[in-house]
Order: sequence, then C-alpha cells, then structure tokens
Amino acid sequence: MFDIIGKRFWYFSISGIIILAGIISLFVFGLQPGIEFKSGSEISIEFDNPVEKQQVTQALSELGYDDVVVRQAGADYILSLPEINDADKAALRTGMVARLGEFRDGGFEKVSAKAAAGTTRNTVIAVIISSIGMLFYISWAFRRMPNPFRWGVCAIIAMVHDLLVVIGLFALFGGLFGWQVDLMFIAAVLTVIGYSVNDTIVIFDRIRENVRNYGDADFAGVVNRSLVETMSRTLITGLGTLFTLIALMIIVGAPIQNMASVLLVGIITGTYSSIGTAASLLVVWKNGEWGRFVGRKPEAVRG
Repeated sequence: MFDIIGKRFWYFSISGIIILAGIISLFVFGLQPGIEFKSGSEISIEFDNPVEKQQVTQALSELGYDDVVVRQAGADYILSLPEINDADKAALRTGMVARLGEFRDGGFEKVSAKAAAGTTRNTVIAVIISSIGMLFYISWAFRRMPNPFRWGVCAIIAMVHDLLVVIGLFALFGGLFGWQVDLMFIAAVLTVIGYSVNDTIVIFDRIRENVRNYGDADFAGVVNRSLVETMSRTLITGLGTLFTLIALMIIVGAPIQNMASVLLVGIITGTYSSIGTAASLLVVWKNGEWGRFVGRKPEAVRG
C-alpha cells in the first residue's frame, strides 16, 4: 500500500512555499478590483478596423483618462474607467472615433461608490457565513467521532489553504495581465470553497468508516488506507472537472477566462489540499505532532 500520509510534512512544506509565493505576489501587485468593488464605469467596444491595445490606451490618455484599465477579450476591448455620465460617454466616443475610427458599443455598466461598498461588504459576509456554517456542519456530521470539532477545523484550514493559493496566483496574474477581481471571480472562489469542502468530506467519511472498522490505535495507518481507497474517486472527479474547464476556456475563451482560470487552479489545489492538508492535519492533531513544525519531537496526545 502506498504510504501517502507518511509524507505529510512534505505536503506542508510544498503548501508553505506556494502560499508564501502567493503572499509575496499579493504584497507586490495587490488585487486589482473591478468596478463592482471600487465603483466606476465599464465600456465594451469593438472597432471596425484592427486596433492595437497600445493605441487604445494612448487615445484614452490623450482624452484625459490616465487611470484606466484596458482589457482585450477577443476582438472586443473592455475599458474600466472612473464613474462617468452619459455626457462624458458621448464625448469619449467622439474622441475615440476621431483617433481610432468607428466602433460598436458592446455594453455600458456603471457602479456607484455606495453600490461598490455594499458589494464588498456582502462578499465578505458571504465568505464568513459559509465558513462558519461549514465548520459547524462538519463538526455535527462527525459528532460520533472523538473530538469532532477538530474535523471541522481541519476542513476549514484546507479551505483557507485553497483560497490563499487562488488569491495569490490571481494577484500575480493581475499584476502581469491586468486581471481584475469582479463578481465572476467571487462566484468562482465560492465554487472552489464548495468543491474543496466536498472533496474533504468524502475523504473524512471514509476515514470515519475505517476508524469504526479498524479502530484508531494506528490512526495514521487508518487515514492512509482511507486515502488510498478514495484516491481513484478523487482523481477521476478532479480530472473530469478539469477537462470540462479546459473545454470551456477553449470554446468560450476570453469572456470567462478569469473565472475559468480561478476554477482551474481551485480544483487542482482543492484536490491536493483534501489529501495533503485536511487529512494530514487530522493525523498531526491526533498524534500531537504540532511541535514538528518548529523542530520539536511529537508528544502523545489522547483522543
């Protein structure tokens, strides 16, 4: 039988390196908020003749719009501007046509500062409530196991692990490619949270079943057996989801690029964390191995 759980501190080291790189990216680049979170206006345009992104940026700068993000989505350009009214939009169109030629409007969206603040607040509340709900649900679901609260805590730590990886990588992409945090990003993050916890619960359920069958004297061995038994299901589910996301990115392309990328990274890290983080933390907690993170020998812990 493969000794998966025996390499748990290798998994923690890998996770630590990736998360540290993500945190550095977050401090260096930060997250680029979309208009839903900082207020402003967003215009989608498509030129009749080929126009380079640099030309669009230059034309906007000449019109006085220096603080603008220009993203290319296929043949369209999406312009994220400060909040403008209809008169400003008309003047912008006139100036752009004079410099770059005729174009078609693909859509116009405006978000006020008050609405942006509300969206930010509601997003934070949604993540906090979902995390607390999952913590108590998992603790209740495994209430017949010794110390059921630790099962919920380990699942939430694995979920936070996934969020840190996704956010750190998105900060890097935002700095390099101008990707913005919008409502599609939030939807993708919430989906990643659900996927991560679901994958973890499947493994935890098999651990619970095997503890009933074999006892928990050798808890690490029981967890390792459970991981091996659920490995095919975990990999098949993860690969099936990845193939679907790759197909979406190829077929649909730029309009859902950010969301699909977040989901792609989230599914990979969610599959990894359910094995390398959640299940491994259960063993660390049961065996009293927290001291090994700072170089101390483990102390036996009951329960």
